[in-house]
Amino acid sequence: MRRRTGLVAAGAVLAASAGCGLTSGSPMVDDVEPGSIGQGKPLKGADLTVTSKEFTEQLILGAIMGIAFEAAGANVLDRTGIQGSIGAREAVKSGDADGMYEYTGTAWITYQGNSDPVTDPQKQWEAVREADRKNGLTWLPPSALNNTYALAMNQANFKKHGTKTLSDVAALSKSDPKAVTLCVESEFANRADGLPGMEKAYGMKLPAGNITQMDTGIIYTQVAKGSCTYGEVFTTDGRIKSMNLVVMADDRKFFPNYNVAPEINSKALKKYPAIAQVLDPITRRLNNDVAQELNARVDVDGEDPHTVALDWMKDEGFVKEG
Repeated sequence: MRRRTGLVAAGAVLAASAGCGLTSGSPMVDDVEPGSIGQGKPLKGADLTVTSKEFTEQLILGAIMGIAFEAAGANVLDRTGIQGSIGAREAVKSGDADGMYEYTGTAWITYQGNSDPVTDPQKQWEAVREADRKNGLTWLPPSALNNTYALAMNQANFKKHGTKTLSDVAALSKSDPKAVTLCVESEFANRADGLPGMEKAYGMKLPAGNITQMDTGIIYTQVAKGSCTYGEVFTTDGRIKSMNLVVMADDRKFFPNYNVAPEINSKALKKYPAIAQVLDPITRRLNNDVAQELNARVDVDGEDPHTVALDWMKDEGFVKEG
């Protein structure tokens, strides 16, 4: 689950995206009609392009936005799956795409160049929205879906140690230092908003021997097996649910907020203001439980992201069969 892209080689990512990802795309042809959204087809006749980054959650969210626009009467071009964060954002910024679901923390830290996150999710979104006005981007109201870092453990270790919060983990690291072993990816091990910052915020200092670095996907299986007591996870990853892992609450609110919200090209929104009312009920329904369930259908069960998105839109009553 990669919802962050560093600024290193950002130019190369953008060039690659502009060279291929933004010129491709195909029409969405879902046979859908308005359900609880899109009544009266307020986007009838509009030609809208949706985009996303390339990982599972983004592909699902991009499909959800496109299906919503279809139900509201728009002709939709699908340009989801652009490699890296920069390319998808630049597509919306330039008008090559009209909208995407983006993460507030990614915008605030990666695009807008801030080093300190805003701890309150609503204020984080407000700060991002205000900063992006000059960039020709409008942020619509955010969801509760917050794809941020966390530590998780398996059920056996949860029963053994009983930790529920990161403060509990810090306390355990002092009372029983050998009990707190971590599996993390190298990026998390070195980021200021990762392990070093977490240790500082919670007053813990883990011995180097207690920390094992590995690829993201392996972390989940190692935590599930109990090879390490705690593993770095992303809070909306479907494997948390499928592997029955227990997520530690970030009780001091250290990790940045990465709430999902629609990021819309301002000119497109001015031309088609109904975009906001079409998307708002859907965004309000999105949360971590929904994301874990939908992501698991793709990453664990092997289903197609667009199919998963369409099924969910129908199940929620947002759209109907055409």
